[in-house]
Amino acid sequence: MAHESDFKRLVETGKDTPGGALLRRYWQPVALAKDLGKRPLAITVMGEELVLFRDSNGKVGLLDRYCPHRAVDLSYGRIESGGLRCLYHGWVMDVRGHCLEQPAEPEGSTYKDEIRHTAYPCREAAGAIFAYLGPDEAPLFPNFHFLSAPDAHVHQTRLHHACNYLQANEGNIDPAHLSFLHSFAKPHADRQQEAQKLQGVLIRNTRPKISIARTRYGMRIFATRAAEEGKNYVRITNFVFPNLGFFAGDGGQRGPGGYAVHWHVPIDDESHWRYDFYYHRAETLDKAAMDARHGEEADENNYPRRGPDNHYRQDAAEMESFSFAGMGRNFSAHDLFAVQSPGAIHDRSREHLASSDVAIVAMRRMMLDAMAQIEEGKEPPLVLRSANENVFNDIIVLGALLDEGQDQNDYCESLIRNSDYHALRV
Repeated sequence: MAHESDFKRLVETGKDTPGGALLRRYWQPVALAKDLGKRPLAITVMGEELVLFRDSNGKVGLLDRYCPHRAVDLSYGRIESGGLRCLYHGWVMDVRGHCLEQPAEPEGSTYKDEIRHTAYPCREAAGAIFAYLGPDEAPLFPNFHFLSAPDAHVHQTRLHHACNYLQANEGNIDPAHLSFLHSFAKPHADRQQEAQKLQGVLIRNTRPKISIARTRYGMRIFATRAAEEGKNYVRITNFVFPNLGFFAGDGGQRGPGGYAVHWHVPIDDESHWRYDFYYHRAETLDKAAMDARHGEEADENNYPRRGPDNHYRQDAAEMESFSFAGMGRNFSAHDLFAVQSPGAIHDRSREHLASSDVAIVAMRRMMLDAMAQIEEGKEPPLVLRSANENVFNDIIVLGALLDEGQDQNDYCESLIRNSDYHALRV
């Protein structure tokens, strides 16, 4: 994949671009529910300037930010009369984009009934607000397990990234970097001895065997490292269409059943929000501790405390005694450095991809193929139209010790068929 036109297609997300057309075929998180208070919220998603609000009946609406009358900014508007009232002439728009009132027009005027403002359907799940910005009827809302889990079992944060969404998502499917970027002088997991043991495997074994299996939802990635005698440590992560990464996260310290999801949503071509969802099917999460940890790296507006202006707070002494990167203990800070430092849109023609990049090469190809499908009038992968498609027991996310020679694809298939494994889900 060396064509400049391919690189451009992969990172452009505007409404009239192939990449933008692809991302708009799926539900996307656009805000955390806790960030939407009593006032409208101005947001930008894939270059579109929008306003998010909760009406007086509790319904969430997402509209074009500028009033259809004289283009005044609706994020300054009043929430009343069943919608959002513009401050300039009092027009009221509801969550469907219908105009409810035009108080300056003559009594009996029906002109308001002719107005259809741009409006996008919204859903709330897992402490976040999702929207569908695409054409025609919205697909089914994805039934990922973490999106329907009880509140105590799922937690969410977000972090601003000053780079395009794709190069950050590529970090989720790059297992080799764990042995370097996230490496420490000694394992420091503080909950389970088993977690420390597995961290030790990552630190010592820097040459994982990486393989992939294409799936209906995207791609399953296997990273196999030699562990104790007769055993391999296999870490299974997933690329899920079109901009998600599923991987063993906080659950690695709590035991089987937990994972993290990074969902990368473009603001524009050169910046995005990374929405993080942490899920454990069996144990409740310590949300106060997780918020405190997030607060170490992000300010009250979810902008990172580290960046090129402060050299990502890299500490030379820490590099000698504690961490490989010298950037603290939080993986989110390490990842931020790795995906931002090449630039907002890095020049992929300068890359020299290696065998460890097999998943990244495959993902780029899959994204380009999906864009081509849309251009041919077809639906891309994982646009959900039936309940049978909307079951995700085949997304296997874990790290496990397997016997040498044990087939990892067979192992995943056994879990998919294992009713006891799925019965643990909450």
